[in-house]
Amino acid sequence: MHDILIINGRVIDPAAGRDEIADVAIAKGRIARVAPAGPRARPKAREVIDAAGCIVAPGLIDIHVHCREPGHEEEETVATASAAAAAGGFATICAMPNTHPPIDDETAVTYVLDRAAAAGRARVLPVGCITKGREGKELAEMGMMVQAGAVAFSDDGDGVASASVMQRALQYARLLGVPLMQHCQDGDLAGGQMNSGAVAVRLGLGGIAAAGEQIMLRRDLELVEHTGARYHVQHVSSAGSVELIRAARAAGLPVTAEATPHHLLLTDAACMGYDPNYKMSPPLRSLADVEALRRGVADGTIDCLATDHAPHAAEEKDLEFSLAPFGIIALDCAVGLYAKALIEPGLCDWPTLIARMTAGPARAINRPLGTLAAGAEADVTIIDPDRRWTVRVGRFASRSRNCPYDGWKLTGRATCTIVGGTIKHRLGQ
Repeated sequence: MHDILIINGRVIDPAAGRDEIADVAIAKGRIARVAPAGPRARPKAREVIDAAGCIVAPGLIDIHVHCREPGHEEEETVATASAAAAAGGFATICAMPNTHPPIDDETAVTYVLDRAAAAGRARVLPVGCITKGREGKELAEMGMMVQAGAVAFSDDGDGVASASVMQRALQYARLLGVPLMQHCQDGDLAGGQMNSGAVAVRLGLGGIAAAGEQIMLRRDLELVEHTGARYHVQHVSSAGSVELIRAARAAGLPVTAEATPHHLLLTDAACMGYDPNYKMSPPLRSLADVEALRRGVADGTIDCLATDHAPHAAEEKDLEFSLAPFGIIALDCAVGLYAKALIEPGLCDWPTLIARMTAGPARAINRPLGTLAAGAEADVTIIDPDRRWTVRVGRFASRSRNCPYDGWKLTGRATCTIVGGTIKHRLGQ
């Protein structure tokens, strides 16, 4: 007797090279088997889910989420971020460390894991700080954080400015077998509020040049070549960065990269109305950058999709554009946004998109997730690729509402999220 049997779905498991109509059996929190669909060979199960017309994928993974806890629980908590993730189809998220206090020691890592266990929704994997207090000066206790459960390191929100500190961090990360995730931005070129260009000039706002991203990325790639450490580029935003990553991967460097929904869908023209929900870091850039990012995702140069889910309280985002904080939320609606950016224009098919949300992120953080292979963790996401729906931000599971997609009509939505063999979210329930 199995616990759950998912029948008649299109099973897409890029890690296993599988794309077929099949049944997925789950028992004791693990994938028991995947077999061609058919009533004669079906085992018995306590619950049967008919996924006809839907995609059955490995549990989606988002490796860039801001849970805001500890320190800013009015914006988001580990529990509400976990709930938003499950509602959006994500079985696993990685929690960024720019909290207050930052996640820069083993106690903070354990705290996040304990809060996630208490929430009981999507799996939450902590990312520790590269440097103590995210100050860019002294390395954090990386080894102890890995022992406590950290899966990567990042000073997200700030790039590590010192080349010597970054080199030592890469050396330690290689010894520990975990990646460094870098927010590539030269601090001397980061003083503005939006993309540097004609729109910023027209609006009278300070610009953030793409060169600042590319300068730090170019430096880091030199250090990666020297150290051999695994390196992940967070929220790539410019065409120049895509080319640098493409060249690095062609040279065999251990580099992975991510793109966000907003950088795949929006340009700096969206800022014309001074709406702070279009203010993010790195900023929205030009149409040429958007097109380059989409091509990069399609050809695998960018092998991960991540939301950079960044909640803020309403009173913060209600400030004028130049004073409002950077960041938006998207966990609840990410699947439809990715489909709009990549599938509707014909740049990707569903197997490619699923790969960027499962096998790619799992490989980036070096975790045995993102597959439906027998014996794997029973993380499963069921997606209705034809489901048409309207984004209603007020109904999000996230605690915050700073999202520019309210009222958008999307096609494609996660309808069921299973984590460790337990149904954590089912659309309409």
